[in-house]
Amino acid sequence: MERPAVHPFIPIIIGVFSVALSAIFVKMTSADSGVTAFYRMLFSILIMSPIFFMKYTHEIKKLSKRDWIFTSIAGIFLAFHFILWFESLNYTSVASSTVLVTLQPLFAFAGTYFFFKEKISLKTLISGMIAVLGSVLIGYGDFKVSGSALYGDILALIACALITAYLLFGQDVRKRLSLITYTFVVYSFSTITLFFYIVFKGESFGPYPASEWMWFLLLAIIPNLLGHTLFNWALKWVSTNVISIAILFEPVGAAVLAYFILGEVLSLSQIVGGSVVLAGIILFVADYEKIKSIFFKKRG
Repeated sequence: MERPAVHPFIPIIIGVFSVALSAIFVKMTSADSGVTAFYRMLFSILIMSPIFFMKYTHEIKKLSKRDWIFTSIAGIFLAFHFILWFESLNYTSVASSTVLVTLQPLFAFAGTYFFFKEKISLKTLISGMIAVLGSVLIGYGDFKVSGSALYGDILALIACALITAYLLFGQDVRKRLSLITYTFVVYSFSTITLFFYIVFKGESFGPYPASEWMWFLLLAIIPNLLGHTLFNWALKWVSTNVISIAILFEPVGAAVLAYFILGEVLSLSQIVGGSVVLAGIILFVADYEKIKSIFFKKRG
């Protein structure tokens, strides 16, 4: 059994808090949602560019016309995912928004059911009902606070559906490309989409104070590049199910960070509803037959 230099759970935990910081950074910016998303993606591809152009440009030849179409559509969905999710944070809390976005596995299953005719198991049906109940509890509690909070929750749910569409359109292309190449191409299409969105909306590309540029850059470096890179590194030693479950604790990390950094306090409905959502999603993604693989995978 090959052992890593550090236990995989350490980078996984760091990765969870890295992606959890995304909502905090967005809350700290004053720029429009489209602008924040644009610079997040632009800085990401600029940082990736030296590696991509030195080692991976040859993979572009593997892309067929259909691949280019699907990758561009994936990039467009990713762009609008960020727009709507960032916009939701203007209306609802970090906790509610991030919890509702974690419904992505259920949206993914719905997509594969309708488009690829995958069967629904009893476990999937039960876990889905539990997660939906939790989201209803969050929405009901937020509606009692204000109608705008419920509006933010709805935006977060639509953003969740869009990230699922992004994954569904890109999954086939991703199988034939390295992570660097696929990410660079999709992020590029997403950046172009966001550019035209900003022009259409008449939003400003700048100038912004130094603090805004710092948040844009941190969004690119920490959630986009550091967080997901750590998850991909850990996959060498742990089960995919472990990563899937770990990512579900992003809302927990985001809520804790929002409490200490932004002073956001959780309501009872958010605590109960969020817990129910997480329970349902964990039931959905957990593979109890492989629970023994949580710590290390056997190699060769």
